[in-house]
Amino acid sequence: MKPLRLLRWSGTVLSPRARPSPLTRPSFHQYLSFPSSPRAQSNVASIFDPEPDDTTEDPPALSRPSDSPDLLSMPSPPPYRARESAKLAALHARLSLSPRLPFETLARCLIDSTADPDPRFNNSSLALLGSSLLSYYTSEAILCRFPRLPTEVVFASMWAYCGPKILGIMTREWGVEVAAEPGGEVDAGYLQCRWVERKDSTGQPTVPDVKEAGKIRPNADKGWRVGVSSRTVYDNQFGDEIKKQKPDGETRKQQEPIPLEEACANFVNALVGAVYLHLGRRATKVFFTQHIMSRHLDVSKVFNFRQPSRDLSRLLAREGFESPVARIKSETGRASRHPVFVVGVYTDNQELGEGTGASLQEARFKAAVAALKSWYLYSPLESRVPSETLESGAKKWEPLMVDMGEVIV
Repeated sequence: MKPLRLLRWSGTVLSPRARPSPLTRPSFHQYLSFPSSPRAQSNVASIFDPEPDDTTEDPPALSRPSDSPDLLSMPSPPPYRARESAKLAALHARLSLSPRLPFETLARCLIDSTADPDPRFNNSSLALLGSSLLSYYTSEAILCRFPRLPTEVVFASMWAYCGPKILGIMTREWGVEVAAEPGGEVDAGYLQCRWVERKDSTGQPTVPDVKEAGKIRPNADKGWRVGVSSRTVYDNQFGDEIKKQKPDGETRKQQEPIPLEEACANFVNALVGAVYLHLGRRATKVFFTQHIMSRHLDVSKVFNFRQPSRDLSRLLAREGFESPVARIKSETGRASRHPVFVVGVYTDNQELGEGTGASLQEARFKAAVAALKSWYLYSPLESRVPSETLESGAKKWEPLMVDMGEVIV
């Protein structure tokens, strides 16, 4: 066991003399930074920091008071203040992050590009990496579990797992608070961004709901393009059309406010990217499983069939079965105010689905929907995702089932 340095402790706690604190000492990269750049950031883990020495004096950048004019002029908190934030330490412990992920990197994840346009100090690069990782892990988990899902349902399921609304809800569940106005004097444990409330048609601010997070998507009312190249080139990871730039080439300025849910999503994406860079692939997959895939999603409620009878007929024709036939299985109260009909859909004397309704047309509609869901929600007993084969000592990859694709209407 390493002996304790009681003299240094007693001098720091009991004497009024100013001593260097291990919470505010600079990291290795800060020792090598230029004197004119007090905001030089370090992403090196704390285990690589030099051992504190009583004879070491703090740099001038670390001995500033909290009300220094230089802090007031900064757009975001400098990296050296990350070790002084109790909120940041509580968030680090609440998420059970490894000590190898330094507080400076976690503080950088909380700085949005709208607060600090400098890409060296905001989370734009980390958010880009984290967004790609979340999209990859989510898509492979959904497709390997349900290989027959239509493309629209896959995009809607991904939106429900890692869309901006659900990531905003996760940020509030983690206890992350938003700063009223970003600046260098603000605590590094706050989310630094310039945001505006998203309002509905009546002018009231909208509050995201967990149940509605996966059902409402930005471009869901504009129809879907069938071409695969259009989806992969012109759409984002959720299948929504990306807004084109203006003819004059101008884009949205980084200082313009953004919706709060978008800033929260950038923070979660940046945190996933930081975990991947500091802790590796395995820790990122564990973090993704614990915080993203641990949420329950009923995929059967994501479907929205408009003409299920026609879709079922085309599906059976493609698979080489006979045309579906609807038959009444039972009924009650035909002449009353509240009749109930039970209709089943059959092909080759095999029942595909069953539906109950107040009319024959409604019961037949529900029976066709049940038959289509039983086909699309097929799930193999054992399935592995491709990312599992990247680990050392993993089993040999076994090909999964590849479906013929959805029925194009």
